[in-house]
Amino acid sequence: MSKIQLYSLATPNGQKIGIALEEMGILYDPHLVNLAKGDQFKPEFVAINPNSKIPAIVDPDGPDGRPLSIFESGAILIYLAQKSKKFLPADPRLYSETLQWLFFQVGGIGPMFGQFGHFFKYAVDRCDHPYPLERYATETKRLLGVLETRLQGRSFLVGEQYTIADMAIFPWVNGLSASYKAESKLGLDEFKKVQAWAKRLIERPKTAAGMLVCKT
Repeated sequence: MSKIQLYSLATPNGQKIGIALEEMGILYDPHLVNLAKGDQFKPEFVAINPNSKIPAIVDPDGPDGRPLSIFESGAILIYLAQKSKKFLPADPRLYSETLQWLFFQVGGIGPMFGQFGHFFKYAVDRCDHPYPLERYATETKRLLGVLETRLQGRSFLVGEQYTIADMAIFPWVNGLSASYKAESKLGLDEFKKVQAWAKRLIERPKTAAGMLVCKT
C-alpha cells in the first residue's frame, strides 16, 4: 500500500491531520512545511495546495487508483475517515452531527481562536487599541461555552464516539494554553467539561503522537 504524503507543520490545523493519521493507523510520510522560511509559496507546494496553506496531503492511491492531492484540513479529515472507515459514524444522525461539529471548528473555532491568538500574543506591539483583542476574546469564550454545554453528559462531542470532530477541535483548545498562555485572560478553568475532555484526548497515546507530527 502506498503511503499518504503529508505536508504540514504542527500548528492546530496541521495537528488535526497528524492525529487522524496516527489514530486511523494510515501509513504516511511527513514533510515539514516551514512557514517562516516561505516553503508554502514554493511551486512544488503550490501545485499541491493553490492556497499556500498547511496542511495538504497527496494520496498516491486515490479513489480511481491515481494520485489525489487534497487541501483544506476539514476536507482531508473527511477523506481520511472515509478511506480508513474510522472515526466518522455510519449512522446517518451521528454522521450529520459529526460534520456539524467539524464545520463548527472550520468556520468558527479556527478563525476566532486564531484571531484571538494573533492579537493576544503576536500583535501586542503592532496594535495598541483594545477593541480587536476584546472582540476576539469575547467570541472565543462564547465558543468555549458552546463546547462546555455540548460536553455535559458526553465523553466526546458526538455521543460516546471519538470522531474527526474531536480531532479537529482539540488542537485549537489545547493551543489556548499551550501556545497562547491565555489561561487567565480567557478564564479557562471555568470551562471544566472542556478541560476534562481535552485531558481525555491528550491521554490517548496516538493523539499525543499526532500532535508532534511535523514539529519544528
